[in-house]
Order: sequence, then structure tokens, then C-alpha cells
Amino acid sequence: MPKDRKTRRQPRLLSGGNPQIPKGDGDAPVQAYIAAMPGWKSAAGRRLDLLVESTVPDVKKAVRWNSPFYSVDGEDWFASIHVFARYIKLTFLNGSALSPLPPYGGKDPDARWVRIHENDLDEEQLRSWIRQSAALPGWRGFRSSG
Repeated sequence: MPKDRKTRRQPRLLSGGNPQIPKGDGDAPVQAYIAAMPGWKSAAGRRLDLLVESTVPDVKKAVRWNSPFYSVDGEDWFASIHVFARYIKLTFLNGSALSPLPPYGGKDPDARWVRIHENDLDEEQLRSWIRQSAALPGWRGFRSSG
């Protein structure tokens, strides 16, 4: 019996619930990622995306490695989103230069992140970090084609 077309078009959720979205530049692949975020995370993802758009005029967007990325110029990427089972990880790729420091860090000495849980979106703090991060030199791991 053939699968429903709508079912076949739904992105696969990877381990932890992160949507598997093909590499792409622009708003469309980012919106596809957000729409595929499971449960409460989709609404929170829409809110995060709107916060970035309203804070950074003419923001550039791309999806790489199944995660949305944000840039001012398509070369200096300042933030990315990734879904985990219990939270959304918003990474500031130059986060070690932000004040106050985002709470989490790892092997990359420049990157810092925040974990966003259900009903736990501190928009004022996130807007401050987004504004600061977008004003700094970003990560140049790839260039958008658009």
C-alpha cells in the first residue's frame, strides 16, 4: 500500500529529535527545519527565528549539518540552532566574546550556547546576545551561495 504523499515529505527526525533537512541557503530551508521541529520546539523555533530577524536587519540564513545558521553577510556565521530530546541548543559561534557569557561551552573556545527548555525563553537576554554576536566577526566555516 503506497504511503500518503504528505507522510513521505515529512523530514526524518534524527537521534534526539533533530530534523534531517537538506543543505540549503535562505529562509525556506530554515522554515522547513522549524516546521519539522517536534512538539513545543517548533513554536519556540519560530520565536527564536523571529527574534533573530527582528534584531538583525537583513540576516542571512542557511541550513548545514541539519542545523539552521544565521549570518550578517553570508560569510560570518554568528549563531545556530540544534534540537535535542529535552531542549533546543542556541549556539553563539563567537559566544566567548559575549557579556554575560552564555552558560555552556565545549571544545571550541569561541562557541558558547544556551539550552532552551519548554516555556523558558528569556527573550531580553537572547536579544542582547544576538545583537552582540551579530556585531562581532563570526565563524567562516562555509559561505552561502546566495
